Amino acid sequence: MTADTVLDVREVEGEPFGDIVAALDELDEGATLELVNSFEPEPLYDVLTTRGFEYESERVTADEWRVRIRHAD
Repeated sequence: MTADTVLDVREVEGEPFGDIVAALDELDEGATLELVNSFEPEPLYDVLTTRGFEYESERVTADEWRVRIRHAD
């Protein structure tokens, strides 16, 4: 899955949840958002599922996780 938009929340000052929700709200059908974080954002997974998204998570390094998100089919 290749990302159309990348959101690196490591660069967000404070709580990034609002930035993530805003990016999800702007995500077009068929498009993919790649979320970059310093840890696995496990609490986000339930939110994604509830809002109708599917995701794939990958640990890139000890302090970098990438989560590719798109609308569920």
